[in-house]
Amino acid sequence: MMNASVDVIIPTYRPNASFRDLLRMLMRQSCPVDHILIINTDESLWDERLISGIGKAEVFHITKKEFDHAATRNMGVGFSNADYLLFMTQDAMPADRGLVSALLGTFGNPAVKAAYARQLPKADSPITEGCVRNFNYPDVSEVRTLRDLPELGIKTYFCSNVCAMYERETFIRMGGFSAPAIFNEDMVYAARIMHLGYGVAYCAEARVYHAHHYTNAQQLHRNFDNGVSQAMHPEIFRGVGSSGEGKRLVSYVTRYLKEVGRAHLIPGFYRECAARLIGFRLGKAYRYLPGPVVRKLSNDPGFFDKYGYAAGKQRKRR
Repeated sequence: MMNASVDVIIPTYRPNASFRDLLRMLMRQSCPVDHILIINTDESLWDERLISGIGKAEVFHITKKEFDHAATRNMGVGFSNADYLLFMTQDAMPADRGLVSALLGTFGNPAVKAAYARQLPKADSPITEGCVRNFNYPDVSEVRTLRDLPELGIKTYFCSNVCAMYERETFIRMGGFSAPAIFNEDMVYAARIMHLGYGVAYCAEARVYHAHHYTNAQQLHRNFDNGVSQAMHPEIFRGVGSSGEGKRLVSYVTRYLKEVGRAHLIPGFYRECAARLIGFRLGKAYRYLPGPVVRKLSNDPGFFDKYGYAAGKQRKRR
C-alpha cells in the first residue's frame, strides 16, 4: 500500500498566501504525493507565485461559469493516473506530515473505497465552532457501511472533500462524482458505494485544520444548498433521518459552554442553529419556491441559471 501512487486534487478560487503553506505541507508528507493538480476558477485572479518552486504542482484554469462541485473534481481526475486520489479544499491545512500515510493506510481494509480526515478547529476559531468540529470529528476512527444506516441515519453517508481520499479504480468504475452538484458530491458518492457493499473510513489519525467563521446569513445560504442537494437525490436521502444528530449537537455544545463558563454564548449559538435549520428546510423544498427566491437563498445562484433547477414546479410536473 505504501508503494501506491497518490495525486492531490484541489479546486481553488482566489487562493491567498496560506494556500502556498498548504502546498508546502503536502510536499513534506512522509508518504510523498506524486502530483498536485490545481483546478483554478478564473485565471485572471491566479497568482503564479503561489506555486513557484513547487515542482509537483500543475494548474488548470476554468471559468466561474464552468465550476461545478462534482464536474470540476472529475476534471481533475482526468489529469491523473494515480492509484489513489486525495481531494482537498484550498483552506485545509495538514496538521502534520502523516496525513497522506494515515489515509492511505485505511485502504488496507479491502472493503474501504473512500476515507476522510478529521477536521480540527483553527487557533482563532470561535469556541462554538471548535465544539461543532469536535462533535462532528471525534478522536476515534471507524468504518461505516450500509449496515449502520438504521442506527446512524444520514450520518452513515458522511464524507468530506475538505480532505478525502478515494481508490481510483472504484472511482472510475462509478463514473466519478455525480454531476451536476451544488453541494454534497462527497456524501452522494459515499452513499453510492455503500449501496454496492463497500465502506467509508473516518480516519481520526489523519488530521487537517479547517474551520469557517460563517455569519447566520451565510449559514442559511450554505444549508439551503445542502437541502437542495438532498432534494436532488431522493434515491439516496428520501426517508433517511438524522437519528437525532442535530439535537445531540445542540445538547453537546450547550453543556460545554455551561461547563467552561461561557453560557452567555448559548443564545447566539441557538440563533445560528435556527439559521441552519431554516436554510436546510427551504432547500429541501426548493422546487416549490419561485426561481428568484431560490437564487436569492443559494450560495451559487449561477447553478440554477445553468441547469434550470430553479423552475421547481415546472420540473416536478414533467
